[in-house]
Amino acid sequence: MATASPPLATAFRPLAAAGGAGGGGAHAVGAAGRVAPRRGRRGFVVRSVASDREVRGPASTEEELSAVLTSIDSSAIASNIQHHADFTPLFSPEHSSPLKAYHATAKSVFDSLIINWNATYDYYNKVNAKQAYYLSMEFLQGRALTNAIGNLELTGQYAEALKQLGQNLEDVASQEPDPALGNGGLGRLASCFLDSMATLNYPAWGYGLRYRYGLFKQIITKDGQEEVAENWLEMGNPWEIVRNDVSYPVKFYGKVVEGTDGRKHWIGGENIKAVAHDVPIPGYKTKTTNNLRLWSTTVPSQNFDLGAFNAGDHAKANEAHLNAEKICHVLYPGDESSEGKILRLKQQYTLCSASLQDIISRFESRAGDSLNWEDFPSKVAVQMNDTHPTLCIPELMRILMDIKGLSWNEAWSITERTVAYTNHTVLPEALEKWSLDIMQKLLPRHVEIIETIDEKLMNNIVSKYGTADISLLKQKLKDMRILDNVDLPASVAKLFIKPKEKKGKLLVESLESIAEGDEKTESQEEENILSETAEKKGGSDSEEAPDAEKEDPVYELDPFAKYDPQLPRVVRMANLCVVGGHSVNGVAEIHSEIVKQDVFNSFYEMWPTKFQNKTNGVTPRRWIRFCNPELSAIISKWIGSDDWILNTDKLAGLKKFADDEDLQSEWRTAKRNNKMKVVSLIRDKTGYVVSPDAMFDVQVKRIHEYKRQLLNILGIVYRYKKMKEMSAKDRIKSFVPRVCIFGGKAFATYVQAKRIVKFITDVAATVNYDPDVGDLLKVVFVPDYNVSVAEKLIPASELSQHISTAGMEASGTSNMKFAMNGCILIGTLDGANVEIREEVGEENFFLFGAHAPEIAGLRQERAEGKFVPDPRFEEVKEYVRSGVFGTSNYDELMGSLEGNEGYGRADYFLVGKDFPSYIECQQKVDEAYRDQKLWTRMSILNTAGSPKFSSDRTIHEYAKDIWDISPVIMP
Repeated sequence: MATASPPLATAFRPLAAAGGAGGGGAHAVGAAGRVAPRRGRRGFVVRSVASDREVRGPASTEEELSAVLTSIDSSAIASNIQHHADFTPLFSPEHSSPLKAYHATAKSVFDSLIINWNATYDYYNKVNAKQAYYLSMEFLQGRALTNAIGNLELTGQYAEALKQLGQNLEDVASQEPDPALGNGGLGRLASCFLDSMATLNYPAWGYGLRYRYGLFKQIITKDGQEEVAENWLEMGNPWEIVRNDVSYPVKFYGKVVEGTDGRKHWIGGENIKAVAHDVPIPGYKTKTTNNLRLWSTTVPSQNFDLGAFNAGDHAKANEAHLNAEKICHVLYPGDESSEGKILRLKQQYTLCSASLQDIISRFESRAGDSLNWEDFPSKVAVQMNDTHPTLCIPELMRILMDIKGLSWNEAWSITERTVAYTNHTVLPEALEKWSLDIMQKLLPRHVEIIETIDEKLMNNIVSKYGTADISLLKQKLKDMRILDNVDLPASVAKLFIKPKEKKGKLLVESLESIAEGDEKTESQEEENILSETAEKKGGSDSEEAPDAEKEDPVYELDPFAKYDPQLPRVVRMANLCVVGGHSVNGVAEIHSEIVKQDVFNSFYEMWPTKFQNKTNGVTPRRWIRFCNPELSAIISKWIGSDDWILNTDKLAGLKKFADDEDLQSEWRTAKRNNKMKVVSLIRDKTGYVVSPDAMFDVQVKRIHEYKRQLLNILGIVYRYKKMKEMSAKDRIKSFVPRVCIFGGKAFATYVQAKRIVKFITDVAATVNYDPDVGDLLKVVFVPDYNVSVAEKLIPASELSQHISTAGMEASGTSNMKFAMNGCILIGTLDGANVEIREEVGEENFFLFGAHAPEIAGLRQERAEGKFVPDPRFEEVKEYVRSGVFGTSNYDELMGSLEGNEGYGRADYFLVGKDFPSYIECQQKVDEAYRDQKLWTRMSILNTAGSPKFSSDRTIHEYAKDIWDISPVIMP
């Protein structure tokens, strides 16, 4: 096992030319494994490109380096950037470009981060405080440059330094590709949390995987969405350090044997190596710089089959490397095939195993001679972000028992007190279920552990509910078991023997054979059971009953207790999370109630204190201060300080100025300036020209039927149809000009979501070239939506759509970002919408649609054929089918909204039900927008009402209620 390493593998000497690119020869490894600068090197002299003065120094110690880099002198920063352009080259010396300037600037900023990064790591080691570890399959970071210099409070200095070098900060920053480490809200939330953890000085690290090709880069063509691999790593990543000295073995397949020491040993199989890549996470206005550790996967060089290669079998020669490296190629690889399923499971296990080995290594190192495993939960908190890291539970058990020698009870107590689970979905298909057969082959030891956890859980259920009400017990076992469609163990199965409506011999299966999976013939089973029964009844199977009434009853095992070969055997990962952790939290108040009352109700009845709510939040640094500097300056001016950036409660101070004409004027000017940037963005990415005078109406999120982009575009189609039926004069009178903007990715194998993308782009291609409507209506699908696009769209948005079917969105976080930036929401009472509406005021939120408690009844009404669609809904579907939007066939798409039953039919997401309410609400939006004073007041009050939705508040709650950690303030 490797020794946990500090976040610094090499410290730069920023202004020194000696040592070659990156100063590779200028460092020695210290006693603690920390790379330290060598002393006694000769001094350096570098002429400042900005001021023609000489910068002198001995380039020897980190303290001296710190003195240079913490200087607020833009000329010194310019010299530092120039140094990296000259001596940390990725480009030919004759080439000068914004991309080269970006890499040099990033390395210059990285120098500053390294100092605090090292100091933070050293101080955490010294105080040995309890530390939280956030495990997530996604971290959607966004660009690092502007965020880092913003948190270091060096934005102005870097802008001036680049100006001295003939560059522009905005142009340089735009060269940075978005890290392709996530897809949607799950990854963006994780990244907001990292920012808040560092800003609030909490000792915490993130763990994830380093995906080479990301999810995919989205291209929009005449055929809709197409996917190509992300290329974010092609020019290197200046924000990471590869830890070649920090790696851990990860095993797949093989078999389990029991050693002479009585421990289980997992041997043989396929072995790979997980290698650490570290990314610094700086806090705002603090020295604390935490770490995001990402794992790549490989195998040692000796696994390359040189003999096969020289024999011409090149594929076989590289097979081991390819099998290892492909684990971190793509986020969420397609899992329609068994190979895809295996790859996804490998990803999840790699994340869990490598991270836990690293965490345990750090715990052992810090404990030193006083190592006591009972202390582990008081030093370590592991948070599983959704079900992807569920294998942390059996993996931690395996390490503690098989490697560290703890007993089951000791290991289980430690695991349960260490691990916690955040649920992010109520969708049944999103609650992960893994094939038991696949898991048994890939992770045989973990299946053994899961089987034991499952059996102990069932015994607990039997103890709680007893056997008096066998139907209730059956329902609880069905709801709560971790293994689904798997034979009940003998200790539980014996409770489900029932009389069979047949006279004759007793036909009870051997419970032991059920538990052990023996394949005995029916006659053998009968013989065994009959002899047992004869003993119990004091007779033999040859005895005849004196009359029919006195015949022994015939028994059988309830089918509930047996495996059904027609159905798959699965491991229910969410159930394992609930059982194995000490805390389960939802991410919005309504979501947490659904979790308790519906999704995990049986668990809630058994362990009510495990369940709590932690409403999501977003970092106000990236999502307003840095992405919307003009509005931020206005807020600081009217509130009287910029303290709101760290204490968003102060945003409420805007409320008293909401009707002030001067503030409203400044507010509208900032919004228009942001809209002008989006006009350019849309022209560059789509070729469409839109008017900044129109309302910017935005829906940007992952494409999914429950998020109901289909409802939005059908509302636009209805609007367009009504415009076409009017005279030009009536159109202008009846409709407010709108630019309707969509963005988001449909998963590559999600056919219906890709149909929705195609439909939106077809509508756009028709509407945007129709001279009858002109600037009254434009439809735009922004391709390859990511954090950087969001940072432009959100500040410019005036109406944002959060219109999921009520009860189906866990929380949402983009709704919080829009509200913070003074955008008014239209939405259902779903997820965090409920709390946003409460905070900003009902009159400042456009509400429509069915409520969550009604949804089940409405679906039942549909199934019974009682639903009567609104004539306007039928009208818009007929219009779509008329061919006005081209020759594409929309029967499958429209068909999903029709019928009363069947897969992909019956309008499961209630688009038709909510359509009339939606278009009527949109009319209210138009009315409000015409009164710009009223609209601006609503906008200001949305920002003023958003303090609750800072991720700082959320992280304080996690730290206090779940992780039990305290801030560690750097000296």
